[in-house]
Amino acid sequence: MSALANAGKPGAADLIAGLSIAGLLLPEAVAYSSIAGLPPQAGVMALFAGLLVYGLLGSSRFAIVSATSSSAAVLAAATTSLTGADPATRLALGAGIVLLAGVFFIAAGLLRLGAVSSLIAKPVLRGFALGLAMTIVLKQLPKVLAVPTAHGDFFRLARDLAASWRQWNWAGAIMALLALTLLRALGRWRAVPAALLVIAAGIAFDVSGQSHTWGIAAVGPFSIDFSHPGLPSLAAEQWVKLGELAFAVALILYAESYGSIRTFALRHGDEVSANRDLLALGAANLASGLFRGMPVGAGYSATSANEAAGAQSRAAGLAAGATVLVAVLTLLPWIAHTPEPILAAIVIHAVAHTLSPAALRPYFHWKRDRLTALVAVAAVLLFGVLDGLLVAIGVSLAMLLHGFARTSVSWLGRLGDGHDYVDMARHPDAIAPTDGLIARPEVPLFFGNADAVFAAIRQRAAGQVGTRRIVLSLEESPDLDGTSIEALCEFAIWVRARGMQLKLARVKDAVRDVLDRVHSPDLAADTYAAWSVDDAMQS
Repeated sequence: MSALANAGKPGAADLIAGLSIAGLLLPEAVAYSSIAGLPPQAGVMALFAGLLVYGLLGSSRFAIVSATSSSAAVLAAATTSLTGADPATRLALGAGIVLLAGVFFIAAGLLRLGAVSSLIAKPVLRGFALGLAMTIVLKQLPKVLAVPTAHGDFFRLARDLAASWRQWNWAGAIMALLALTLLRALGRWRAVPAALLVIAAGIAFDVSGQSHTWGIAAVGPFSIDFSHPGLPSLAAEQWVKLGELAFAVALILYAESYGSIRTFALRHGDEVSANRDLLALGAANLASGLFRGMPVGAGYSATSANEAAGAQSRAAGLAAGATVLVAVLTLLPWIAHTPEPILAAIVIHAVAHTLSPAALRPYFHWKRDRLTALVAVAAVLLFGVLDGLLVAIGVSLAMLLHGFARTSVSWLGRLGDGHDYVDMARHPDAIAPTDGLIARPEVPLFFGNADAVFAAIRQRAAGQVGTRRIVLSLEESPDLDGTSIEALCEFAIWVRARGMQLKLARVKDAVRDVLDRVHSPDLAADTYAAWSVDDAMQS
């Protein structure tokens, strides 16, 4: 029986996995709320919504949908850009962003835009994740050291922390270091709920009164209320402003979620549906937003923990949700005693796997996209989480257009006695045609490069004595835009005016269709009738 067939059949393994990961998910949900600048119940509500809705509607048997560190950081940046420190307004704006992100997900799923995550290049995501992890870790230090800071951006926050070193609470620092050490040591055994055990130790320390003695703050009391779901009270212009921020949140969430879902599906030979997952993530975010929760997605660490715990179906997520519900209903007063440095340590441990620059090493080894990845890191540190993401995406798209816009034309010759025509720069033994010129643009023709490409071909043809025929090999161009068509028509006129013949080879069907509609006398059907370069040379 295939893994896919087993995906929908819950069993004891799923119950055990759900119990195991609940000990990780609940502390992380509370900790991620602090990243977003929201009360702990926002993370807990998001956890319930993600586990329940994706467990019922999703396509991956391993994915655990809950609040993630990246979405929490993006949400914090978004709400900070719109409001001051008013907690109620911040909570309402955050809920509005989550609801709109859910709407974007559902719209994308209905439109079958499952490939939307490809809008963000992998080097941008890797660089963004590294810069984001550095930012998240730095922003946890004021809670650990119990010092106020005046700024939230990376470099000025680092300066504030360094300047206030005389006021650092070293007891909080020691507690966080001990918690990190325990989390790392216990993390070797996936079945052990390391975060839950560390929080239990921290709660015992706080209940004993030692936290107060050493000046270590606790989370404080909070409540979970399922009885009043609804839309936040926001003005129409506020909803409009939230739209662009929600789009950024949805883009990051889906890129992160689809990466996790796809990784584990490939590892186990499962089939998943990107469009179905868009709908499931949309429904989960709508449910979270209605209860004033945080944005939710399939984080890699939680999904990895679920797989390692032995999950066999989505029932593991439902079992985890039920376990978290029991824990919240029975242990809520105790959770309020969790020391802030313990939560900070859980956050730092959760993002530690993205802190290593090793994730960027392949791009330096391949000599590809190095600048893009580094720009993504620098953009997050210099401009903040939200603006940094937009800058990184903009730079990656600009570099893509720059690559396409380069004027790169190969000149082909015949190799041996066969019908192979190859780049003569790479194959010096290839023989150039005696009375012709064979040009192959090495990039797709579009508005950014068409004029420059044809100018290079004209220059080569004008300087080559005895040229009677020009063959243009278009295998790199799957289609032509309006600018490219006009440039091709002008080039055809130039060729005819000089008494030469133009032939197009290796023309894609879409290009043939558009040329059929051009009706240019210099681009008649016989101009692109040949399929191969050899046919074009012989016709």
